[in-house]
Amino acid sequence: MSLASFLARRSLHYGWLVAGLTFLALLVAAGIRSAPGVLIVPLEQEFGWSRATISLAISINLVLYGLIGPFAATVMERIGIRRTMVFALAFIALGVGLTTFMSASWQLILLWGIIVGSGSGVIALVLGAVVVNRWFVKQRGLVLGILTASTATGQLVFLPMLASVVERFGWRTATLALAGIALAVTPAIALFMRDRPAEVGLRPFGDYSETVELIPPKANSITSTLNKLSQGFKSRDFWLLFSSFFICGASTNGLIGTHLIPACIDHGIPEVKAAGLLAIMGIFDFFGTTISGWLSDRWNNRYLLCWYYGLRGISLIFLPFSFHFSFYGLSIFAVFYGLDWIATVPPTVRLVANVFGKENVGVMFGWIVAGHQLGAATAAFGAGALRTWQGTYLQAFIFSGVLCLIAAVLVLRIGQSPTKNNSQLSSATINP
Repeated sequence: MSLASFLARRSLHYGWLVAGLTFLALLVAAGIRSAPGVLIVPLEQEFGWSRATISLAISINLVLYGLIGPFAATVMERIGIRRTMVFALAFIALGVGLTTFMSASWQLILLWGIIVGSGSGVIALVLGAVVVNRWFVKQRGLVLGILTASTATGQLVFLPMLASVVERFGWRTATLALAGIALAVTPAIALFMRDRPAEVGLRPFGDYSETVELIPPKANSITSTLNKLSQGFKSRDFWLLFSSFFICGASTNGLIGTHLIPACIDHGIPEVKAAGLLAIMGIFDFFGTTISGWLSDRWNNRYLLCWYYGLRGISLIFLPFSFHFSFYGLSIFAVFYGLDWIATVPPTVRLVANVFGKENVGVMFGWIVAGHQLGAATAAFGAGALRTWQGTYLQAFIFSGVLCLIAAVLVLRIGQSPTKNNSQLSSATINP
């Protein structure tokens, strides 16, 4: 009996297994990608590298994490989701494992910046968007919210553990453990992951039509991806989505994900305790992002994004002052900010699908995620440089908060003036 038949007898669609495997891969990749926040101070102490130098490697990691996404979507079309995930996890494990042998800053840039950045760019938000749009019709927003929340759960699972291992056994042992975890989940992906419902004789979950699923022809990945980017350049909605997601990345992965732990250490808070703050954010973001996915199926997505960015901006402006209220002030920030960490993703994916069409979600959302990671890279390096030059993160936190308030205004204009350029990509009706 096949696994699909076994699950069907228990009234469980195979898509839920695919979603679970995707969640696991995203969780591991997110945990590895967030690790530099714990490693900055140990690397600074052992090698004498400046925080700006280490932040440069993290910045390159974040840029590649974003730029690989659009091409990963078309690679998935050519060789399949399963093979793409297996290759990416192996590549991540290779890069992380080799960092234990590095002795110069250029090696950190090569291994963690380029190799790990490229691998994690494949196992990223674009993967979740592609899986959800292939396997689900009903509950699409909810499933995407859960998959998106896996990045927060990755922090919840990995960061406190990683900080404890670094404190007891050193950063090399911690990175070897991360490489081992990436390799450990690879066999499950290779054995049970499937590219499309048709491979197991099913329709997407919630699709009760009798029509045969049409598989689009395989296109040249580079040409197809760049053509869609060129068409996106002509759309005002693309730039609104790109700009707002740039700010999203600058205010999450780039700033808080990278520099909150070092900022806490600057204020006398131990590394393990600081990592616990990110774990608290992870807990609350899991619920916040899952609820956001549920809401994106029901409410106006522009208004949801406006609220998310506005509340995030207020919390970031509050952050520098929360250090003066001891650890409890930071705990309040962690809860409030955590609910909003990446709740922006489900409404953004929904708007991309509405504007550019379901069939273009993977590539177009990939380019918008590239904006997210360019923002993250800018903030990661910029905040590190400001800390090196000014001795404080104050300006970085305040500026990021102001940017979020600007994004809250920008998102209200998405989809308000449809242009002919959007129709070149899709005939879908714009209904954010």
